[in-house]
Amino acid sequence: MEPKNLGEVIKKIRVPVVAKACGLTPRAIYKWIDGGTLPRTDYTGETKYAQKIACASGGLFTAQQILDVGKHQVNHQDTDAA
Repeated sequence: MEPKNLGEVIKKIRVPVVAKACGLTPRAIYKWIDGGTLPRTDYTGETKYAQKIACASGGLFTAQQILDVGKHQVNHQDTDAA
């Protein structure tokens, strides 16, 4: 299953499960959904939320898929603003 956006990934796994896996509050996860991407620190390697979410997914998604859908969203936002 190829996810279309970060919200789809998170909602499939469920927000409370993702929050617990990442050691964050559900509110923080909803902010990711609203923004359509993980924090910048996950793309720079400072944090590993995508890996934690992938583990929590039980094999539904890989860390790379999760990073890619967020990056894809960011790229669309950049081109929409131009």
